[in-house]
Amino acid sequence: MIAATLAVPGALAMPTGGYGYARGLLAEAGGAGLELAHLALPGGFPRPTARALAEAERRLMAAPAGRPIVIDGLALGVLPAAMLRGLPGPAVALCHHPLALETGLGAAEAARLRESERAALGASAAVITSSNATARILIAEFGVPEDRVSVAIPGTDPAARAAGSGGPGVALLAVGSLTPRKGHDVLIAALEGLAHLDWRLTVAGPADPDPAHARVLAAQIQAVGLAERVTLAGALDKIALDRAYRQADLFVLVSRYEGFGMAYREAMAHGLPVLGCRGGAVAEATAGAAALVPPDDVAALRAALARLIGDGAARARLGAACWQAAQGFARWSDTAAAVAAAIQQALRRVAA
Repeated sequence: MIAATLAVPGALAMPTGGYGYARGLLAEAGGAGLELAHLALPGGFPRPTARALAEAERRLMAAPAGRPIVIDGLALGVLPAAMLRGLPGPAVALCHHPLALETGLGAAEAARLRESERAALGASAAVITSSNATARILIAEFGVPEDRVSVAIPGTDPAARAAGSGGPGVALLAVGSLTPRKGHDVLIAALEGLAHLDWRLTVAGPADPDPAHARVLAAQIQAVGLAERVTLAGALDKIALDRAYRQADLFVLVSRYEGFGMAYREAMAHGLPVLGCRGGAVAEATAGAAALVPPDDVAALRAALARLIGDGAARARLGAACWQAAQGFARWSDTAAAVAAAIQQALRRVAA
């Protein structure tokens, strides 16, 4: 049994992909021969206060000596390299996607995060990431040696095939935080030109990560006259989210960038037809089965939506392809096994 610590900032119950990854990993670690203890770091990352940063250092320094400390990238990317090198056990980075690639950052903040994360990754004994696309970026743009990068694809829980809304109209579902990167604003812009079609949209995702953008999105919906057809449902618990998947007719998430895209796979596991954008690792996550358009291309998105909303047979064919692809998706036990192997490799490297 390999003993290690998983350090994650903020509340583990947060309904986002990164936190879902941590929960899935903790649940299945034991079966992979990994004794993984959760260490809660303060919230506020990747923009921690000085007090939160000091408290994070205190908690990390109190971790059991000699045990690898797997640190979620939301925190790791802004932790000082000197601190990481001085931890009681080797630091292992868990990078879902580079902080500097978050949509909406100013040039100065993006440059600062890129420099900070590059140094933090360089101070890590190993780097685990959730997609091959992100691994390539870390190697090419952040200077991580190829032999220090491991990919541990997120698991996907099996699900019953969605029955759909039953009509009338087409029920669209988007699942993702109300942040610029998720592209909900682009989706609303595309739907503005499709008011003549019979559809309604539910957006399930927390506003907490970027309240200002959430207010802008709500104002956009009101301004284009779609308030009666678009519901910002907020963060849904597991039961409510599963119900939303089962009652949807088309999943549409047009993220500008994704380090992986767990929500796409959840939708596919329910047999939903999936429409997205070719941003980051989305093509990898959807395994060639989804309909994808370029990011930020309102015209292309509107055309794809018009076709899928207006053609039930096309939705059925796309849903069947997504369902078939989902049968080969990794489970969380596979994720845990890949993480355990990466930690074991890091221990061997440190001991050499």
